[in-house]
Amino acid sequence: MVLLPDSRTEPDGSALLRVLSYNVRSLRDDTEALARVITACAPDLVLVQEAPRFFRWRKKLARLAAASGQVILSGGGTAAGPAILCTLRATVERTEDVLLPLTPGQHRRGFATAVVRFGGARLGVLSCHLSLRRDERYEQAGLLLDRLAGLGVQHAVAGGDLNERPGGRAFGRLAEGLQDCWATASWGGEHTWTRTGPHRRIDAIFASKGVEVLGCGVPLGHPGVTETDLRAATDHLPVLAALRVPAS
Repeated sequence: MVLLPDSRTEPDGSALLRVLSYNVRSLRDDTEALARVITACAPDLVLVQEAPRFFRWRKKLARLAAASGQVILSGGGTAAGPAILCTLRATVERTEDVLLPLTPGQHRRGFATAVVRFGGARLGVLSCHLSLRRDERYEQAGLLLDRLAGLGVQHAVAGGDLNERPGGRAFGRLAEGLQDCWATASWGGEHTWTRTGPHRRIDAIFASKGVEVLGCGVPLGHPGVTETDLRAATDHLPVLAALRVPAS
């Protein structure tokens, strides 16, 4: 397979980044396999869904971050599950955990957000896990777009478990305002659910219009990423994107 380019900062200050989105199912599976997958993808940012939320959740998330060469940037229990990890390459301007309106009888949902800099590039970042209910999911997609706009940055990336295929209303709402990175520059595998016999794309990475998408997809066949680890790590397959972010 064609390899995605490595991360780097260009002479003009623009940044080439790798972004990984991954539903880790509260670390209930093989965390060593999970750490190996993340490490092999060499991401600058990891958009996590279903991070641990309860007893000693910070310690559990910190262990995963350390095992995969990352640090915790934002989210986790304070965002109802979404989290963002990053490498020390990132310069952090600010972070915010956002809890979304609660529908009675449904799980609490939230966003993990941050503004970071890589070289001369400034980037808004958001990790999400949208509702299982179609109407609520559509509203949350609108809140996601509003939150990205409220970060006050020119360039942004968002990703997560949408609980919906590309033909759905919420997915379409996001794809109208942002680039669906897989549709823009497909690479690797497409389907993320389930880990055995995947047949649906319900996890995605989106980027604002000014970001150049160099490739995006499930890292099947990527060096160091084995089918055994992908099946053992969690119940979703990850999405990896390579992006070029212009200098701000």
